[in-house]
Amino acid sequence: MAKPTDIRITATKLFFLPIETRVPLKFGTETLTHVTCARTELTVSLSNGNKAKGWGETPLSVQWVWPSKFAYEARHKALKEFCICLSKKWSEFDNTGHPIEISHDFQKNELPKILNDFNNSQSVGEPLPWLAALVCCSLFDIALHDAFGNAVDLPTYKTYSGEHISRDLEYFLEPAIKSNISFSGKFPKDFLSKNPQTSMQAWHLVGGLDLLEKHELTGDEPDDGFPVLLSDWIQTDGLTCLKIKLRGNDASWDYNRLVNVGDIAIKNGAQWLSADFNCTVTDPRYVNEILDKLMTDEPRIFGMILYVEQPFPYELESQSIDVHSVSARKPLFLDESAHNWQLVRLGRELGWNGVALKTCKTQTGAILSACWAKAHGMALMVQDLTNPMLAQIPHMHLASQTGTIMGIETNSMQFYPAASAQEEKIHPGIYKRRDGKVNIKSLNGSGFGYRVEEIKRTLPEPIMVSGNA
Repeated sequence: MAKPTDIRITATKLFFLPIETRVPLKFGTETLTHVTCARTELTVSLSNGNKAKGWGETPLSVQWVWPSKFAYEARHKALKEFCICLSKKWSEFDNTGHPIEISHDFQKNELPKILNDFNNSQSVGEPLPWLAALVCCSLFDIALHDAFGNAVDLPTYKTYSGEHISRDLEYFLEPAIKSNISFSGKFPKDFLSKNPQTSMQAWHLVGGLDLLEKHELTGDEPDDGFPVLLSDWIQTDGLTCLKIKLRGNDASWDYNRLVNVGDIAIKNGAQWLSADFNCTVTDPRYVNEILDKLMTDEPRIFGMILYVEQPFPYELESQSIDVHSVSARKPLFLDESAHNWQLVRLGRELGWNGVALKTCKTQTGAILSACWAKAHGMALMVQDLTNPMLAQIPHMHLASQTGTIMGIETNSMQFYPAASAQEEKIHPGIYKRRDGKVNIKSLNGSGFGYRVEEIKRTLPEPIMVSGNA
């Protein structure tokens, strides 16, 4: 049934914002030294003719969304071209409703066709993957949620009830087989935190190339006032939580990295670790043997590991590995594999017991996956894609509103802190970690509470303008 608050998209603007890293960030076998942030301004219209605008942004982290041996620049160019294509397609999408309804329909019915046509026309040498398509789609989806909140003059998360959404969760989700769970008559609001946190523990990313000890210094490190060594980061930001990037194909290196980082954590007062194996493991015994050796030889460090993240390949359907033996040792979280709630369901069947949510896989997808996971007793984590500028804000809301196993991963201040200098003036708690925490107390007003009009950021000329604003 139509709602008086239903909206329709009327226009999009697309911007590309290039960013250089201060230190390299290793993703699997590749290294990130620069990134393009894709940003959109999206206009919506209410049934009474009133219009509102919303903003969305995500970094196009090529190495994460599209691991490949093909040249970086060819993949980078393809991602930007797909964003341009999507900008036009979103402006032409004529469905009406709440953002969850509109975006669900777009992702289900339109995005696969758009991606197929795009892949048939481009010449990179391999198709642009679905994960990459979702990341390119996410900025428009995020902007849609922001625009709706602005249109009805409410914070976005106050709109996730039956008052504004016509379809209940039963329309979008199916429970696990042989469960007694029902989504009938339920809406996302029913699975969101009753008392959202405004202050959260901040997880610091220890990349594979990050320097740990003084003897590793070469003299070529940036002299920009920010820490370089891990111990300095811990002391400066008061960190208590460290996420450790591992190789997944070198057990000795991975074990020693966990021990070395664990020792530094203990000496400097950090309390919690997570282990990210970068999707490169194909045999659960690889992870189990490392964990078992830690439990025997380094029991304190083993006890500090809160969860293990995505050791196994992205493709759950084609590589359906039984991982119950890993999750029996430590909570095991899906990340890259969790494109949608259907894959979360498959992951649960295979033995995964947690989900890492990311707004870069769309706000709509993250909300629906969170609802499914929480209904089935799975733990949640929220992680960024090294999100700077506006991209960081919906990510913060998601962690606050869904409830996580502990805090939120946030690391753009490590790799390109200067990129968010203008946003930091308005939201210092989001872009600076203090006493090991970040806070969202500065976010207020409708939508995501960006306060864009107060942020003195000069945008480049739009790459694409579509529709009627």
